[in-house]
Amino acid sequence: MTTGLGYRLGAEALGTFFLLAAVVGSGIMAERLTGDVALALLANTIATGAALYVLITAFGPVSGAHFNPAVTLAMALRGRIGWGEGGLFVIAQILGGLLGVVCAHVMFEIAPLQIGDQTRTGPAQWLAEAVATFGLVFFIFMAVARRPDSVAMVVGLYITSAYWFTASTSFANPAVTIARAFTTTFSGIAPGDAPAFIAAQLAGAVLAALAAIWFDRFKPA
Repeated sequence: MTTGLGYRLGAEALGTFFLLAAVVGSGIMAERLTGDVALALLANTIATGAALYVLITAFGPVSGAHFNPAVTLAMALRGRIGWGEGGLFVIAQILGGLLGVVCAHVMFEIAPLQIGDQTRTGPAQWLAEAVATFGLVFFIFMAVARRPDSVAMVVGLYITSAYWFTASTSFANPAVTIARAFTTTFSGIAPGDAPAFIAAQLAGAVLAALAAIWFDRFKPA
């Protein structure tokens, strides 16, 4: 049975909402409790990876659990989703992410609306975002083609590791980047730095979609 568009959009919005609530909320909690940047990042990493596993498991059968415009773009390029529906997915993801940030702020009794002030820029950071997003999208396609039941684990574990092996701590998601531009907390980014991050993420997603086409020649029959 095909799930209605409204349900799919709701799944994308709600999933991205909880993703950003987890990213920003765990960052706030970690910073308050640890007072140590490395420990705060570790706590933020674990919460994000765990949330992704849960959200993809729950919403994967409904919408595909993109929660990420870069993933939606790659899926549209591969013909897995129509461009019109993909555009609506992106809107739902961005709105859900913004509401998730606001909710995290309210839960921790800080101003609901903020403008990010954490500088994240430069060629190394942009390369890191392209690499992080390439890996995320590429391994999603590899898992879908070979072990569809493993996608939630693959994404959760990949993002958990990419937090630590990339210089940018692996945003790898334009909706996440936009939402994190509206928090001054641990996980924030200055709005002026967000466009370059997003451009790098989209470039990584397109390259991953192309690479996956080549690797599909070798998938099991």
